[in-house]
Amino acid sequence: MNKKKRLAIFERLSVAIPEPVTELNYTSPFELLIAVVLSAQATDKGVNKATLPLFGIANTPETILALGLDDLKNYIKTIGLFNTKSENIIKLCQQLIDNHNSVVPQTRDELEALPGVGRKTASVVLNTAFGYPTIAVDTHIFRVSNRTGLAPGKNVLEVERKLYKWVPNKHKKDAHHLLILHGRYTCIARKPKCQVCIIEDLCDFKEKLS
Repeated sequence: MNKKKRLAIFERLSVAIPEPVTELNYTSPFELLIAVVLSAQATDKGVNKATLPLFGIANTPETILALGLDDLKNYIKTIGLFNTKSENIIKLCQQLIDNHNSVVPQTRDELEALPGVGRKTASVVLNTAFGYPTIAVDTHIFRVSNRTGLAPGKNVLEVERKLYKWVPNKHKKDAHHLLILHGRYTCIARKPKCQVCIIEDLCDFKEKLS
């Protein structure tokens, strides 16, 4: 796929998705960080269902610590891996208080040093909370990048490197959510909706569905 075609893809996606934002509900960088930690191997809808009552009573490192591990588990027990996630969140809150004055840091190294925060989670927080042009490659982005030929790769790091290299600069900040939303609602896993896809003619997928 050439540079001109990649630009056309993002130009069309940006028109079709004028507000490319996360579907996780949050009101602060801390709430977003907790939501993204919870979203691993979980749906945004499921996370939002759990965080609505949780954030109503505890949405700072101090209040979540005061809640305690057992009560935190009760709030997020509907989410996969809730035991491990609860333990990480408690440790994460303590580290934010001890090392960052309860403020979510804005560097990758500091974020990835927090319990339960890997490269993907850090990229989401940097992009969504702070506006950095980071691209977190989840299952949707990995699928869309490979299927369309936009940035094919055998693993998420290879896809991420190619996206950073090839996504037009003007679209780097929004690329993460443009690709996720396109993958979530149009370029879906089992039966992609090629017949209504706005980039169908730009896509290299050889098994397009009519």
